[in-house]
Amino acid sequence: MGFSGWMDGGDVSTGTIGYMVEKLAPTRFAEIRPTGFYIYNFPGSMEFTSLFRPHTEIEDGLIKDYALPDNAFYYCAEANLILFEGKEPNVDWERFAECIFNVAAECNVGTIYYVGSYAGVVPHSRDARLYATSSSEPLRDEMIAKEFRPTSYEGPAGFISHLLNEASNQNVRLSSIVAEIPAYVQGRNPKCIERVLRQISRVFHLELDLSDLTEKSEAFCREVEKAVAGKEDLTEMVRKLEIEYDKDYMETHMGDLKDWLTGQGFEVP
Repeated sequence: MGFSGWMDGGDVSTGTIGYMVEKLAPTRFAEIRPTGFYIYNFPGSMEFTSLFRPHTEIEDGLIKDYALPDNAFYYCAEANLILFEGKEPNVDWERFAECIFNVAAECNVGTIYYVGSYAGVVPHSRDARLYATSSSEPLRDEMIAKEFRPTSYEGPAGFISHLLNEASNQNVRLSSIVAEIPAYVQGRNPKCIERVLRQISRVFHLELDLSDLTEKSEAFCREVEKAVAGKEDLTEMVRKLEIEYDKDYMETHMGDLKDWLTGQGFEVP
């Protein structure tokens, strides 16, 4: 499942689920009605409050469209997978969570996975780091075995934290998969979306043709490279981030190789 709003930087949450909906062509079978879950008339400037209001379209003096937040469940029989794409609720988290857990119970869902992202210190030239927070120790250990790093965090909670906290009471396993993405790159990030899709496809045995997304990712990276190359301070910052990323990767994924190289007399940073 994925949500717009909190932890959807680079559109990684909604972009990942949206791509799976497009590729797997699942059947929409249920929805959570938006009534009572969202604040539309939020105080503040027009630029800020417009983010909370429903989208409308008026043409030639007539209202053509009025779109409320959409929260939809889809079922893909071939993959035996339910997908959920929605908007994080502003209020009444308990009732919204109850809706999700009720669908899970009705459909005999054993494990729920959330996909999200946050802005971090990963350079755009490297793969996004993937973290996982789980509702139980056994599931946490499974996610570590699947090469997701365990999360450590203290601060404001999102709706997914509420779901994680309630999952054990609902007799369901839940894990939050979160990508650390470049903080200095704004807008939709197809490279990070592709990174998440490749990882979850591999570990959950999904067959997805990502060739079109790869093309978008490569074009995106070329555009970012052009933008970075024109700014000396940004180029230097990215270089430092790359050094730190590579050191972290060596420590995390190649510890044995580093020890061997050091033993052979090589100087390893």
